[in-house]
Amino acid sequence: MSGMRFPGLIAAVAVALAGCATPQKPAPEPPPVRQAKPAAPVTLERRAVKPITGRALVVRLVPPNLEDKSGWADDIHASMRRLDIEPGAPNICAVVAVTEHESGFRVDPPVPNLAGLARKELERRRERAGIPKLMLRATLALPSSDGRSYRERLSQATTERHLSDLFEDLAGRLPVAKAFLDGHNPVRTGGPMQVSIRFAQEHAAAVPYPYPKDGSIRDEVFTRRGGLYFGIAHLLRYAAPYDDPIFRFADYNAGRYASRNAAFQKVLSELSATPLELDGDLGAQTGRAALHLAARLQMSPDDIRRDLALGATERFEQSRLYTGVFALAGQAPHAVLPEIALRTAKTTRMLTTDGFARRVAERYRACLARL
Repeated sequence: MSGMRFPGLIAAVAVALAGCATPQKPAPEPPPVRQAKPAAPVTLERRAVKPITGRALVVRLVPPNLEDKSGWADDIHASMRRLDIEPGAPNICAVVAVTEHESGFRVDPPVPNLAGLARKELERRRERAGIPKLMLRATLALPSSDGRSYRERLSQATTERHLSDLFEDLAGRLPVAKAFLDGHNPVRTGGPMQVSIRFAQEHAAAVPYPYPKDGSIRDEVFTRRGGLYFGIAHLLRYAAPYDDPIFRFADYNAGRYASRNAAFQKVLSELSATPLELDGDLGAQTGRAALHLAARLQMSPDDIRRDLALGATERFEQSRLYTGVFALAGQAPHAVLPEIALRTAKTTRMLTTDGFARRVAERYRACLARL
């Protein structure tokens, strides 16, 4: 019978048999079990993770599929080092965002229909200078320094450098060209960051250019190292009172401190009940609005004009006019995106500083996300 079915019967038989058995010596006690010592806790070696900095961080943050990634990283890092700008992620991503937006990381990016746009610009300048059409036509038919006629070079131009070199050649060899060019090359920006050539020339006059030049500063703007150097200087080498980098991006497009000045104009317009364009240009229109507050600010017209003349500098924030206007306003933002419609010979689309800043800010955030 199965013990599993009759557990009580089996137990009773076991007790009876035990009572009839011969007494035996008690079994020796088993030796004490030695307790094993607890194993020492296993610790993982903690090694300090060295943060990615400098050039290595630039390599990490530039677009992943960029051609000649190492060369771009070298020039960005070298420019930041020469300009004494910290190569941290926010600064690097600001440079990456502007470069990506302006040229797609191309040293001299092609411009669609550049020849047609350039002809329209030349025609506008000819009319303004009062030069007959036949004279411009005859001028463009002349041979240029490379053997091609100016008309041929114009029709074959695809980048701003092509066009800039053409105008430099034209103005340098033919006095009549200076009349309809008004003494100025109409190509005003260039290079991978589309930096202002005028800014580059002014910066080089104040701070020695760190690279050997093959030509003029204008020529250097159209190189990778020069375009990045001057673009980074324009974007980052000034103290700006902004918590959000979008305002610095707007300044890159509209001029340094344009976002700060636009906020000042907004407050001034409200206090003086005077409509103002929020373009960041503290010119005559802004001056007339400020005069309405002269008594409340206890400032003379000369005082106001003197302070407005500081509008392109950091010192404007410490001026009596700036601090006085914001004191009257109470709580008010000290930076707004300038309201500027951009007109350029390079495109027929309507562009704005606001739109430029927002698109660059999107690229900036995407760059930071690569960390």
